[in-house]
Amino acid sequence: MEARLRLRDYLSVPYLLEAETVEVAPGSWISRGAYPELPGCSAESLVVEDALHLLERKRIEMIVRMVGQGRPPPVPRPPLQDCDPVWVARQAGLSDEIVALINRD
Repeated sequence: MEARLRLRDYLSVPYLLEAETVEVAPGSWISRGAYPELPGCSAESLVVEDALHLLERKRIEMIVRMVGQGRPPPVPRPPLQDCDPVWVARQAGLSDEIVALINRD
């Protein structure tokens, strides 16, 4: 099944999201987010919304890079049919070049 997936399909896979806010020093907190099914895909920030925004950018960039290198990303569950990866990429503030790659697919 994976060999026939397009870039936009990989970008529509619902990966498990782990998020936590942890105290890194007395009175100093940080928010962390990760997609553990995508090794190395994590982000952190002082504000949870910023951490999630950075994480989404990283997820998209990682998948685009993997597909571009001919390495299919993990597909632990089928892509969502009602996902719009172009909208998600724009919301994440990704470049017009990445948006064009997704559209071209």
